[in-house]
Amino acid sequence: MMKSFSSNANVALVALLLLLALMSTASSAKLSSTFYDKACPNALATIRKSIRTAVSAERRMAASLIRFHFHDCFVQGCDASILLDDTSSITGEKNALPNQNSVRGYEVIDNAKSEVEKLCPGVVSCADIVAVAARDASVAVGGPDWAVKLGRRDSTTASKTLAESSLPSFLDSLESLANRFAGNGLNIRDLVALSGAHSIGQAQCFTFRGRIYSNTSDIDANFARTRGRGCPAANNVGDANLAPLDLVTPNQLDNSYFKNLIQKKGLLASDQVLFSGGSTDSIVSEYSSKPANFIADFAAAMIKMGNINPLTGSNGQIRRICSALN
Repeated sequence: MMKSFSSNANVALVALLLLLALMSTASSAKLSSTFYDKACPNALATIRKSIRTAVSAERRMAASLIRFHFHDCFVQGCDASILLDDTSSITGEKNALPNQNSVRGYEVIDNAKSEVEKLCPGVVSCADIVAVAARDASVAVGGPDWAVKLGRRDSTTASKTLAESSLPSFLDSLESLANRFAGNGLNIRDLVALSGAHSIGQAQCFTFRGRIYSNTSDIDANFARTRGRGCPAANNVGDANLAPLDLVTPNQLDNSYFKNLIQKKGLLASDQVLFSGGSTDSIVSEYSSKPANFIADFAAAMIKMGNINPLTGSNGQIRRICSALN
C-alpha cells in the first residue's frame, strides 16, 4: 500500500514538474520588444535605415509595407508565409488574387533582411522584419510609433487557398469585414482604426470603378466625377490606373480618411461601409474629430494584429532568405 502511494506521488510530482516546464516554455515564448537586444542589438536600427531609404525613394511604399504586414498576419498568422515563392511542394500566397499585382514591397523586405543577415546571420526572422517595417513605414509618413513585439519565427508553409478566403475584399460589407477581423481576435474598434491606414496609399481603378459609377446615395457626386477622370467606366479599360485613397493628405498617415468618409468620399466600397448608418459610424466620427484617439488606437491595433498566431520557441524556422525555406 505504501509502495503504491509512493509510486502515485512520484507520478504526480513528475506531472507537476512537466506542467511547470511547459508553463515556463510558454512564458518564454511570448513576444517581447527586447527580444533581439542581446542576440542582435543593431537589428532594429538597421531595418529602420532600410525602410527610411525605401520610403524616401517612393512615399507610396509606406502604405505598401503596412498593408504587407496586414496581408501576412491575416493568413496563417504573422509568419512571413506571404514571402515564400512557389515550389513543387508549396503553392504560395504571392499569386493569390488579393495579392497578385497588388501587394508591393517584397524587395524592400528582402533588402532589410540582407542587411540584418550581415550583422547577425540566422537570428532575425523575416516575420519580425515585416512587423518592424510596418511600424517604421508609419513613422516615416508622420503616423504613430509603437514598440513592436518581437520573437516571431518564419513558417515552413504557405497557402494560396487560405489567402483567397481570408483576406478582406474591397467589396466586403461591414458585417463581412467585422467577421473577418473577429476571426483574428480583432474587434470593431480595431477594424476602424486599422482601416485608417487608407489615409495613405493608392488603389487600382478596377477596385473602385463600381462605386464611382454606381449613382448611389452613399457617394458624393463631385467626388465620383473627379475620380472618374482617371478611371473609365468600361471594364478592362485602365484597370490598373491608380488613384490616391485620400485626396487631401495622400502621403500623410492621419485622420483625414475619417473626415472623407463622413463626406461620402471613401474611395472603396469597403471604406464607405464604415460610415453608412451602421455600428461603426460613431467610431468614425470620433476619429475624425479626435486625431489623438485614432493615433493611439491605430498603434494599439497594430500591436494586437502583430500578435495573431505567431510561431515562437522551436516552431517554424529563421529563414536566411525570406522567399525560400532553409
